[in-house]
Amino acid sequence: MKRVYTLYRVSTKKQVNISENHENDIPMQRGACHEFVKYQKDWEIVKEFEEKGVSGFKVSAKNRDAILDLQEAALNKEFDVLLVFMFDRIGRIDDETPFIVEWFVKTAGVEVWSVKEGEQRFETHVDKLTNYIRFWQASGESEKTSIRIRTRIGQLKLDGLYTGGPLPYGYRTSPSGVKNRKGQELKKYEVDLEQFVVYRMIVEKTINNGAGSYVIAHYLNDHGYKTANGKKFTSKAVLRLLSSPLPRGYTNTGETSKALQELKIISEEEAERIDEILRQRGKIDDEKRRIALRTKGEAMLSGNVFCAHCGGRITTTHHKDHYFRKDGSEYLKDELKYRCYHKANKLCECDGQTNYIASKVDETVCRIMRQVFENMSGAPEEDKYKEILKKQQAAHTAKRRKIMFELKKNRRQLEVLQTEIGKTLLGDSLYTPEDLKEAIGVVKTRIVDGENDLEKLDSEMSQKKEIAEAVLPAYRRFKSWAEEFDAADLEQKKMIACQLFDRIELGKDYTITFHMNVTYQQFCPGWNTADYTCGAA
Repeated sequence: MKRVYTLYRVSTKKQVNISENHENDIPMQRGACHEFVKYQKDWEIVKEFEEKGVSGFKVSAKNRDAILDLQEAALNKEFDVLLVFMFDRIGRIDDETPFIVEWFVKTAGVEVWSVKEGEQRFETHVDKLTNYIRFWQASGESEKTSIRIRTRIGQLKLDGLYTGGPLPYGYRTSPSGVKNRKGQELKKYEVDLEQFVVYRMIVEKTINNGAGSYVIAHYLNDHGYKTANGKKFTSKAVLRLLSSPLPRGYTNTGETSKALQELKIISEEEAERIDEILRQRGKIDDEKRRIALRTKGEAMLSGNVFCAHCGGRITTTHHKDHYFRKDGSEYLKDELKYRCYHKANKLCECDGQTNYIASKVDETVCRIMRQVFENMSGAPEEDKYKEILKKQQAAHTAKRRKIMFELKKNRRQLEVLQTEIGKTLLGDSLYTPEDLKEAIGVVKTRIVDGENDLEKLDSEMSQKKEIAEAVLPAYRRFKSWAEEFDAADLEQKKMIACQLFDRIELGKDYTITFHMNVTYQQFCPGWNTADYTCGAA
């Protein structure tokens, strides 16, 4: 009797036990193999191997226990026939599986049979070619299936439909009314109002308060908030939440649609601001960082304050003094100071001060920022920007209409002149060939010039729109700072200072130099770089 080992494999867990007679499930494969063996007089199944949820296209044979066990048993001469329902149960990798089958037959001396396809031999070149083509086709089918699935899942995501996996924070699912091929109703994403409130809280704390992921995680945990799976927030969870694509209206691949835009939780402007804050806080950008790593602490300036003499960063320190006077009274002093890190640690030759009283500097900075925001009365209003853009669009439309009219006229004239070519050859035209050639050349030049003018006009209008779209968000942000500055807490003022000024320099005698961010200079005529002395009006 020939000893038979069988191998049954399915790619997904759902195919392991299917009640109906499905060609891919394990019960069907087992039944077919047992039935096949009945008709072989000298065969006997002595062992069966099962692979549940193992892809023959994605998983290499060296990572499949069943294949490794079969190869070891073949070398030990434990069986004579390897039987499968179809050869693709052994695998679907075109540059691997054909050689595994050949190894069993030629090296281990094992017959390899398929219920559907018979025995695989290697007696001729045709046998080898047939073996390779079979698995090449199986690999191609798997690849096509994979592409179809990816494309379908991508389309479902663009339609705002849930395709499985953990739910992004801020969302829940509800019936969509859309059914798949099996008649099962798909689910769609919708915003979870409770999680939406928490998400917005995280965004506000990141942008307005400058709170880091650790601080935010502790705050959420202290107030009893949980993640989508009911666990405590961690720093990594907060960072993943802030960079998640769905709240920004995009898929993981960066695609968007109307359905996804309706699910947005944060605006494009907020997303860009968050990315900038996280990028600047990264160690890779430490030298160019202008955003404070932490906004906790009593000092107003952090992240963008430097020594005017050596260019080194200014840090904060506490100067403490505690003693008892002769009369027995206690003297206690705890003063916050800004310190030139390079000079204090003798890292370079710095001729500036080592320490600056923080309260004195902060008072001047707040006063200057109030003066900046008072100039909002002279800054153009948002409606004025929109009115300017509207007028520009109207002028563009009028110019475009004029150019299009001339182009149309010249094209018609060119058609008329080109019809004269035949008449000229027959001698029936009023034009000589030379005159006609010159006239056509002139009209063609006019057409080319008109098309160039049209392209230039459209390009200029696109640039104006881009400028306006970039200016308006910055203007709204600047205006909100002006309105909220006096009522803002210290953390918010720190973030405003970091964003309003690219760089603040402290020098001898408390001379402070402000370098305003170029984005906001347009709202403050005359502002670019300015020097002030603490205590000066």
